[in-house]
Amino acid sequence: MARIIALDFGKKRTGIAVTDALQIIASGLTTVETSDLLSFLEDYFKKEKVALILVGKPKQLDNTDSESEALIIPFIKKLAVRFPSIPIKREDERFTSKMAFQTMIDSGLNKKQRRNKALVDEISATIILQSYLYNK
Repeated sequence: MARIIALDFGKKRTGIAVTDALQIIASGLTTVETSDLLSFLEDYFKKEKVALILVGKPKQLDNTDSESEALIIPFIKKLAVRFPSIPIKREDERFTSKMAFQTMIDSGLNKKQRRNKALVDEISATIILQSYLYNK
């Protein structure tokens, strides 16, 4: 089987998580500068077989799209052109940043470590992926 990769897309940084080859366990992979994301993914896809790209879908409490969706749509179009053989799905990412921050507290990270926004993004991507795996 191939892996599933999840992206917590952001204007500056994107958190990335992946499954194991059996698509059972979601793990944080890294956080990359969004400007370098497509080239990072290209390198990763050369090394690992990926069955699906999962992109977080930011929603407001009233279920309308978040303002960051305007940045995500053009990125997804580029992604589809660059990697046409890999399907792309969306997963609701409401509250993932808050859940990631709580996970950091629960795991005993100190205040300085919890300010690491790259780590928050990576954990958020992992939560998005776990949610998808749980609901599929």
